[in-house]
Amino acid sequence: MTQAQPSPAAQSATFEKLGLIPELLTRLTELEYLTPTLVQSGTIPAVLEGKDVLAGAMTGSGKTAAFALPLLQRLLTQQLKSGKGNYIKALVLVPTRELANQVADSFKSYAKLIKPRVKVEAVFGGVSANTQMLALRGGADLLVATPGRLLDLLSSNALNLGQVSTLVLDEADRMLSLGFEEELAEILTKLPKKKQTLLFSATFPEEVKTLTAKLLSSPVEIQLQSEEESTLTQKVYTVNRNRKTALLAHLIKERGWRQVLVFASAKNTCNRLVQKLEKAGIAAQVFHSDKAQGARTKVLEGFKSGDISVLIATDIAARGIDIEKLPVVINFELPRSPADYMHRIGRSGRAGEAGLALSLISHDEYHHFKIIEKKNKFRLDREQVPGFEASEEAPLDCPSREAKPMAAPEGMGKKKRKKLPKVNAELWAKKS
Repeated sequence: MTQAQPSPAAQSATFEKLGLIPELLTRLTELEYLTPTLVQSGTIPAVLEGKDVLAGAMTGSGKTAAFALPLLQRLLTQQLKSGKGNYIKALVLVPTRELANQVADSFKSYAKLIKPRVKVEAVFGGVSANTQMLALRGGADLLVATPGRLLDLLSSNALNLGQVSTLVLDEADRMLSLGFEEELAEILTKLPKKKQTLLFSATFPEEVKTLTAKLLSSPVEIQLQSEEESTLTQKVYTVNRNRKTALLAHLIKERGWRQVLVFASAKNTCNRLVQKLEKAGIAAQVFHSDKAQGARTKVLEGFKSGDISVLIATDIAARGIDIEKLPVVINFELPRSPADYMHRIGRSGRAGEAGLALSLISHDEYHHFKIIEKKNKFRLDREQVPGFEASEEAPLDCPSREAKPMAAPEGMGKKKRKKLPKVNAELWAKKS
């Protein structure tokens, strides 16, 4: 594996020096992309050369453009779709519907000046498969897909992956985790053995690194987490569990935040929290998998536009969703894994903008937050808000986190739940 850390010269590189074609350079100027980020400087030349890539960089560092720009250019050197057959030239796999739409829109935007037109399609669940099947008639140059819907379309012979020359796993750590393991394995059997493979993520936990070695051939590795200067401030406030909601309402009102993304670990918690905030005079909306896809899209658009000020979400909003200049992210409850913590807080402080990531932790979460700190190699001072101080000892009604099993990831089916540690599988089987 080739280890590539962009040199100081890469920081002063230009998109032209990276070897991009005039059509892409002109479009980047229109989009006011002035200079490439570090991950773009390190990745674009390697992708253009047809090499496999393993790229880890902080959220908001420009990873989508890092693979989209050179991939579009490589497609031009191949034969674009002629309208015959239902073949796909390049495949991008993502974990969520919202990210599928967002990545596809980015490709379409970057390719705006390229002639002939690059056909880009996105497929994901929650909407009619028939519409997507019609869009895939004649194939596509590039397909962005969630694994489940892609397998549905493959079983209906709506597309053929036999000519895929490049595979991209965006949010690769999630794509290689237990939740997608079986689906990804099935998709890989339908792809050519000889292809370029690109893996991009903000985090690569140890448990997925063995899997990356099986997918990649002599890859260039770009690791920038420790190289980039973060514009995100992290804080942690300790509070008694029964005072968390009151503290959240107090902070939103007192600090006058125009946009706040609040993460909770369960859909029911999101729903209850919205009701409690409304009683406190704060309007909020929920964003989780129980909402229909059309409603999810509408809520996300409203939050991005500023029409919705407070959004209460599960971890489906933690992956890849780009909300411009989002000032504050709050962990009302901690995520189940340290990697998910980094993805959550990465919704703020993107593209050089200042951001704040705030975690509200009660006594039952103290130990888990220490694990998050250790795994992600940081340490935060425990702070308190006057009037909401945590008591020295845990209240008698405070649950013990160690006595609770880890929650199954949202959307995980019964078969995958059984693969969790025994205590989790048994409890989740009862809830199904």
